[in-house]
Amino acid sequence: MRLGIMESRMISSIFGSGEGGGSLLDRLKQGIEKTRAGLVNRIEDAVHGKKQIDADLLDELEYALITADVGVRTATGVLETIRQRVDRNLVADAGELRALIRQHLLEVLQAADRPEARVTEPPQVIMMVGVNGAGKTTTTGKLARRLQEQGRTVIMAAADTFRAAAIEQLAVWADRADTDIIRQNPGADPSAVVFDALQASKARKVDAVIVDTAGRLHTKENLMAELDKMRRTAARVIPGAPHEVYLVLDATTGQNGLEQARKFTEAGGVTGIVLTKLDGTAKGGIAIAISSELNLPIRYVGVGEKVTDLLPFDPEQYIASLFD
Repeated sequence: MRLGIMESRMISSIFGSGEGGGSLLDRLKQGIEKTRAGLVNRIEDAVHGKKQIDADLLDELEYALITADVGVRTATGVLETIRQRVDRNLVADAGELRALIRQHLLEVLQAADRPEARVTEPPQVIMMVGVNGAGKTTTTGKLARRLQEQGRTVIMAAADTFRAAAIEQLAVWADRADTDIIRQNPGADPSAVVFDALQASKARKVDAVIVDTAGRLHTKENLMAELDKMRRTAARVIPGAPHEVYLVLDATTGQNGLEQARKFTEAGGVTGIVLTKLDGTAKGGIAIAISSELNLPIRYVGVGEKVTDLLPFDPEQYIASLFD
């Protein structure tokens, strides 16, 4: 039965029709429609019908960029690029600015993009970290499903032993994703759960382990120390683990999410970002701000509630979904 399900999921990839409902680009466009309306439409309104590039136009463009939460650094960089090209007579028509902004934002995302850590011998170990309410448990389930669609076997570790019903919630997602789960009783040591999950993954020759951790504020030193303990436990069982630490951020928090990312990166060894609830905000530019200011790649974006609503992030397709 499991093999039949796996074959079906592999056939129903995100690049065709199926449970996901359309191509990756189409689904991404739908997911960031609010950001597109807030950013690109404002850029187009600003430059529409104008020939001269003046201070008022630059102010309008700056406003469009900042309100979409692309970050002050990125907005400043875009405007400086425009001014330099105007001064050198490389651009004189306001209509050319849309393409110039598009290229600049793409370059920002590409500069931070890099491959995942290479794992020579399975399992790959992925830790999910972040504050309460960002969507870690939901994302863990969706990521498990996505890895299975790639033909990989997965175990989920219920290392959030603190929050009421967290283990039960992950068990529901394990059922939806048709994935095994390793858990202990509420209140158990999270590192013990990680240890058990990695031992089980080695015994069963599983391809990947996804560790769902408790939500925590980056300002709580004892909770951040607990994350460090889990990482050390993982490394003792599987050298080099965890191979990835994904910070799950709620895209609706905008610049607050950037500050979370900064603090978790300093204390938690974050290697990549998962942006959730992208479909519910006009602040999707936060992906660009994170890439620019923290040099962290965006790995996945959440664009809905279904188990298939986690999409891999690709800079070119993200920018294309905004501008094209």
